[in-house]
Amino acid sequence: MTTQAATDSMARSRGGRGAAALRALHVPGRPLVLPNVWDAASARAVEAAGFPVIATGSDAVAAALGYDDGEQTPVEEMFAAVARISRAVTLPVTADIERGYGMRPAELVARLAEAGAAGCNLEDSDPRTGEMIDAEEQAEFLGAVRAAAVEAGTDLVINARVDTYMNGSGTPEERLAEAVHRGRRYLRAGADCVYPIFAIEPEAIRALAEQIGGPINVFFRPGAPSPGELAELGVARISFGPGLHRAALAHTARMLTEIQAGRDPYPVAAS
Repeated sequence: MTTQAATDSMARSRGGRGAAALRALHVPGRPLVLPNVWDAASARAVEAAGFPVIATGSDAVAAALGYDDGEQTPVEEMFAAVARISRAVTLPVTADIERGYGMRPAELVARLAEAGAAGCNLEDSDPRTGEMIDAEEQAEFLGAVRAAAVEAGTDLVINARVDTYMNGSGTPEERLAEAVHRGRRYLRAGADCVYPIFAIEPEAIRALAEQIGGPINVFFRPGAPSPGELAELGVARISFGPGLHRAALAHTARMLTEIQAGRDPYPVAAS
């Protein structure tokens, strides 16, 4: 076996073993915090900082590869990026793979295993149009992914994204009710965690945590409750999405401005 093949084999094995550890970290009130990464270097930085899991963000990975989010990245490039990240760290890796890039469940599970991923995000709106997918259709898809993983003997942590707060319609009460309905249905279909992205009001988050009946993931962004407050609301997982990548780019832009002006950029880097 070549060195590269051995490394890839180790990544696949680590993905399978890491799923149980990843699943166990989803504890309501003691949330798993995931500063989402975009390449091997950022993944190593997260590992060095002491976080227990590496999570990719599709928006950030796409940008790092030169594409827009919304399944615009060629599938080969996206999974190659996940594989590079998996090889670079010793922690479980969970991959944001949007809605699966049109792959059938068995192929999707196989690709994740090959890339060394222990978990994945799967969203319930069309990444290209923003149109919500019928809840039953999405539940069937999630159930088929779970069944494919069982058939392949691959453990996989499925984080089912619910997009009613991003792409849904109706009053806040109607969006909450729909998010709860979808979350419950997705858990019954085989999801491990529910991700009502863009839910930001504390009372809505508390209701989601209490009513869905399983671990929930919240996207941390400006205006959201603090991580400590999210813990008190019963959240089990906190994601940062493209936040770190965008902040890193903004910081780089400030340094470039200093360089363009003929000044030393390193005081900016130190600030």
